Amino acid sequence: MKSPASIVAQMLACDDFSTWLGIKILKVNLEEVVLTLEVQEIHTNGFKIAHGGICYALADTCLAFVSNSYGYKAVSVETSISHFTKVYAGDQLVATSKLVYKGNSSAVYMVEIENQNKTIVAHFKGTVRISKELW
Repeated sequence: MKSPASIVAQMLACDDFSTWLGIKILKVNLEEVVLTLEVQEIHTNGFKIAHGGICYALADTCLAFVSNSYGYKAVSVETSISHFTKVYAGDQLVATSKLVYKGNSSAVYMVEIENQNKTIVAHFKGTVRISKELW
């Protein structure tokens, strides 16, 4: 079976959207993935703050990587996000996943997103369906 790090590296290599956003891998374990993203001007909306989709995309990528790191292909079936504070161009975001529940065919994760000041900017919850298909 492939290692969690090799699965995540393979996923990122094929993930044009996350690569385009500038998402980088900081840490990969079975129950924890840590990603980072520097917010760019192109990521901002008409209020000159980061579009909500930026935090969502970072968290969703984190969910995808951690839920697939066990070696079985998994896809999200339900996600939600709560935004707590504004995010600006130049902010360095860090998304950290935490396993909440894992069964044979589903799992639930929380992803916390912090900025460079260790301020929590968003919480994301994701439920995934785990297949029997190996990576």
